[in-house]
Amino acid sequence: MISETTQARFDREVAKYPAEQKQSAVMACLQIVQQEEGFVSAESEKLVADYLGMAPIAVHEVTTFYNMYNQQPVGKYKLNVCTNLPCQLRDGTKALKHLEHKLGIAMGQTTSDGLFTLQQSECLGACADSPVMLVNDIHMCSFMSDDKLDQLIDGLKSAGA
Repeated sequence: MISETTQARFDREVAKYPAEQKQSAVMACLQIVQQEEGFVSAESEKLVADYLGMAPIAVHEVTTFYNMYNQQPVGKYKLNVCTNLPCQLRDGTKALKHLEHKLGIAMGQTTSDGLFTLQQSECLGACADSPVMLVNDIHMCSFMSDDKLDQLIDGLKSAGA
């Protein structure tokens, strides 16, 4: 069931498109769900699909294509490290391994305190700045040496505690 608040937000997004193209609001509706729930569940995908008149698999395809949609709860700080080939050649995989060791988790996991979720990213579009990572789908961090990674994690721990 969609709350009245969510319904109103969906309605505002759908209104931006011609009536026959309301499915164009799928990404905005998924973002709304994620803002409200913290992630996009299979149940939420079904609600969005029903609302927009789409097949549930079509909504799921959008959810799984983009890194910005969380399919399960994540930590306060979601860290996406680019491991695409150009970044691998410039220590992207090394940065991911360093973070796994520092945080004591494997890629795809969340720390026991709920602060950090570590993910790999296919491409962040900043190959020349590698290794690169994205914090909470907003803040791009470039040239992430082990020292810079340590400073970032320590700073986020201080801010998140």
